[in-house]
Amino acid sequence: MATIQGVLGPIDTADLGFTLMHEHVIIRSAGLSEQFPSTYPRAEVIARATDCLAEARAHGVKTVVDLTPADLGRDVEAVAEVARRSGMQVVVATGIYWQPPRYFQSRPPEAAAALFARDIAEGIAGTGIRAGIIKVATDETGLDRGVLTILRAAAMAHRATGAPISTHTNARMRTGVLQQEVFASEGVDLSRVVIGHSGDTTDLGYLRGLMARGSMIGMDRFGIDRFLPTADRVRVIADLCREGYAGSMVLGHDANCWWDWSPVEAVRRAMPDWHLLFIPTRVVPELRQAGVSDGDITRMTTENPRVFLERQGAY
Repeated sequence: MATIQGVLGPIDTADLGFTLMHEHVIIRSAGLSEQFPSTYPRAEVIARATDCLAEARAHGVKTVVDLTPADLGRDVEAVAEVARRSGMQVVVATGIYWQPPRYFQSRPPEAAAALFARDIAEGIAGTGIRAGIIKVATDETGLDRGVLTILRAAAMAHRATGAPISTHTNARMRTGVLQQEVFASEGVDLSRVVIGHSGDTTDLGYLRGLMARGSMIGMDRFGIDRFLPTADRVRVIADLCREGYAGSMVLGHDANCWWDWSPVEAVRRAMPDWHLLFIPTRVVPELRQAGVSDGDITRMTTENPRVFLERQGAY
């Protein structure tokens, strides 16, 4: 069986188990804690994140794919410590979010691609902890110059290293289509791409189109009802399963164990279901009630992540 690079070393893909494909362990405002250290109580954050992942593991989750790129305050040494303490398998990402830092605005895609490839092949920021996946994003700005540069860079790093790609999109704006067009133009095999946040829409035509080109779609924002209520997310998955698409979907929450973007209490009040336990404890039973078979649930939570992550190798 193939291996995927985890934060604590290689993971046999046969051992991935129940996998949440789009999460974040720690999110920070990049650069803030270097100037204002009190904004990142690191020991407290590690303890909180350890409890978070340990609880998810106790509810059957075996692997978390942490899609936190550098410009979201990535701290892979902290994530590694959380993985050691919690027993959770964690795959960390290289890449850049949808508002690329100014550094990349005046440089060609090759500059970013070299950085991504180094994270994958050698390790992140001198830690020796290697990224196992590439994360990029396209949102309300569409394909502006910076975003286009990063998408092309991701494609180049993917072709050079074989690491898979997973994305953030704005489903309302159908930006998954734009991503696929860029990746295809750069020679990427679209079956090695997850088009993320596809579960934010009920537009089945859009979703069928993404899957028809070979990509998996991420139904990965469970608990964020302001984008789409849980009942609608479940119904869309159930409808697509009935149409035979269970082999093209993966699940997640896009949740985190800690972030500095807003107070924890405010987030809990606004989105009480947005946490790593929601899929195993609530969504899976609701999928069953909607007619999704146990076989299809296993396919989306276990088999599809394995198949997707084990397809590696440079072009």
